[in-house]
Amino acid sequence: MSRTAAPKANTAAPLVIVGASYAGTQLAASARELGFDAPIVLLGEERHAPYQRPPLSKGLLTGKTSVDTLALRGPDFFTDNAIDLQTGRRAVSLDAAARTLRLDDGATLRYGSLALATGARCRTLPVSGADLAGVHNLRTLDDALGISDALGSASRACVIGGGFIGLEVASALAARGAAVTVVESQERLLARSFPALMSNYLAGAHRQRGVDLVLGRGVRALTGEADRVQHVELDDGSRIGCDMVVLGIGVTPNVELARQAGIACDNGILTDALGRSSAPGVIAVGDVANTTLPAMPGGPTRMRLESIQAANDGARAAASALAGKPQPFDGVPWFWSDQHALKLQMAGLPQPGDEAVLRGDMQTDRFSLFYLRDGVLVAAHSVNRPAEHMHSRKLIAARTRIDPRLLQDASVDLKSIPRSSP
Repeated sequence: MSRTAAPKANTAAPLVIVGASYAGTQLAASARELGFDAPIVLLGEERHAPYQRPPLSKGLLTGKTSVDTLALRGPDFFTDNAIDLQTGRRAVSLDAAARTLRLDDGATLRYGSLALATGARCRTLPVSGADLAGVHNLRTLDDALGISDALGSASRACVIGGGFIGLEVASALAARGAAVTVVESQERLLARSFPALMSNYLAGAHRQRGVDLVLGRGVRALTGEADRVQHVELDDGSRIGCDMVVLGIGVTPNVELARQAGIACDNGILTDALGRSSAPGVIAVGDVANTTLPAMPGGPTRMRLESIQAANDGARAAASALAGKPQPFDGVPWFWSDQHALKLQMAGLPQPGDEAVLRGDMQTDRFSLFYLRDGVLVAAHSVNRPAEHMHSRKLIAARTRIDPRLLQDASVDLKSIPRSSP
């Protein structure tokens, strides 16, 4: 356990933040920026100070990023802002009526406001052999370091799960020289996030770069000798030889504290656009929050958004409420993913039935795919087109009605399209 700062002398009950990743750290920072002057206690379960997570499945695995460059904030930040960062501390129970939190060492903290930024944990693979040596999850810095170390003696890797994390890990392992197979139970990659056109493009891009894809197949068992994994057995009886396995089968939100305290949960902690839960004085931010979204015709009304941008935006909104200056979250959700030499940037939330408009040539690995709903731009997926991604976010935010021919014509500058609501 470590502590980096003591809060300013203040008799007010503190804001206690459970979870010291992006959402928790941003909440503390934004609260101070907005004039919140009560003590702030930031609890992190990991032994590490808050760190950047995107490099865990990208640069850290390829060797392009070193551990000493991962700090989310420098140590002076916590001292200068009177944020009492405590690492290696885990909350085990919550009494929302008494406004107390009990930690794993038996200590009890009393709070004025509580923020649950408890994030999510990797789903477990419910098959025999999942506990063999050589089977890895990727969620934390220690997980990433374990995978990187294992690559020193592994030449064949099987990644189970064809979502963003699985595909990022696959591209990183391939860059390190491993022979990589990705097993995905759905018939196509990223089926929950991408339409078929984008899924098929990504499948081709990975195969062209040497990654083997096995789609539409479940995993029956992991097998090996001397307690070390050697094969992934599929539901059709076939086997994939491997020296290591990385699981990328999604996450489960850490709602246990909230649920035992009687706080409303449904695939996360239910919150409004300011992060407020059903319990007075308790907010939730980050991957654990199932939050109300800005209105978009035909779009979802709430969602648990697993992205850094959503975590930061949600934390800023929650901080504004704590500081008495409420500014609800109203931004366009956006995400990114680096796979091989491809920078995927996504804005908005496309839905089945949206009209897809292609700008550019997919074969060149430089294009954008726009999505119109009743003529209004609602989402965009860009590959190696960062400027188009930025402009599309502005057009989506303005609920812009656009002639699809303008989007398709690469000679038309997106900046020239007026941003106006229909």
